[in-house]
This record gives sequence, C-alpha cells and structure tokens, in this order.
Amino acid sequence: MILTEGKTKHVDCIEQMLPIRDALDVISGKWRMLILTSIMHGNRRFKEIETSIPKINPKVLSKELKDMEEHQLIKRIVHNDHPILIEYIATDYSRSLKKVMMELHTWGVNHRKQLFGK
Repeated sequence: MILTEGKTKHVDCIEQMLPIRDALDVISGKWRMLILTSIMHGNRRFKEIETSIPKINPKVLSKELKDMEEHQLIKRIVHNDHPILIEYIATDYSRSLKKVMMELHTWGVNHRKQLFGK
C-alpha cells in the first residue's frame, strides 16, 4: 500500500509489526521450530524428541515443551500405565504453521546455497 502521509505510514507500519512480533514471540528461539518439526515427524516421547534434535539438552527441551504447551502449539498426554507414559502431539493450531515452516525450510536451503554455493 502506498501512503502519502507520514503519520499514516507509521501507524500502518506499527499495525503490521505487532502481529509479526506476536508470532515471533511464540515461534522464535533456537529450538521451538525444531521441536515442533520433530513432533510433527512422529517423535512423541521426550527421549525421542531429544535424540532427534542434535545438541539440545534435556533441561532446555523440558522448558521449551512447557512453553509450547502454554502457547497451545503442542498437547501433553499422560497415559496412566505402569510406567507412566507421556507423549507430546502437535495441535491443529500448530499445524497452521506448516506453510510458514515449509517457507523457512526453502529459505534456509537457498540461504545455504547463497553462502556456501552448494
């Protein structure tokens, strides 16, 4: 949109930035998208998720899983078997990020090509 008034440009810019900032607050960080990708690829148990993501430590994974549950990106399911089984699944809400995740993947592949020529 092309605007002529400085104040209108500023307001429109802020209105565009706020939802982007909100989204980044939920999905940003070194691990969240990787954790979500792991869960979406069928890793449902803590140890499966941990071993699927190189260099993540259990304390960080635990904190990220709790935060992601609070943001309704994943659901924690407790099976009262013996021993107790805990699983994490992606929510329908988090699946709405699938297009964003695919675009990030494509951009990342192209970025590596740009930097490393491979």
